[in-house]
Amino acid sequence: MAGKKETDSRSTENRIKLFDSELKLMELLWANEGATAKELAVLAADQIGWNKNTTYTVIKKLVAKGAIKRTEPNFVCHSLITREEVGRDEARKVLRSFFGGSVKMLFSSFMADGTLSDEEAEELRKLIDEHSRS
Repeated sequence: MAGKKETDSRSTENRIKLFDSELKLMELLWANEGATAKELAVLAADQIGWNKNTTYTVIKKLVAKGAIKRTEPNFVCHSLITREEVGRDEARKVLRSFFGGSVKMLFSSFMADGTLSDEEAEELRKLIDEHSRS
C-alpha cells in the first residue's frame, strides 16, 4: 500500500478486526464501561441470549486481541478501543469492499434511493465545508 496515506494513528496491520460476536460484546462494554465479566455475562444473557461460557470465551478472545483489558479483582473489564475507532474501521471496510474506495460512490448510493434526508444533506455540506477549509 505504498503511497496510501493513513488518517489514523494505527496502521492497517495493527487495527483490531472484530467478528460480529465480539462487536456485540464490545457494544455491551461501551455501554457499561468498567463492568465485571460476570456483569457482562448477565447482560449478554438478557440482551443477546448467550450463556455465561460464550460470554467468557468472547471476553478471552477480545483480551487476546488487545480490545479489552481485564483486571483483578472480579475481572473488571475496560475497553482499549473506542466505538468510534471500530466504526471508522468498519466504514473503511465497506467503502473499499462495495464502493472501490470512492466516498463519492458511497454518497451517490444514498442519494439515488432517496434515503438521504434534506437535513442530512445539509449537515454533510457543512462537514465538507469545514474539512475543506482545514
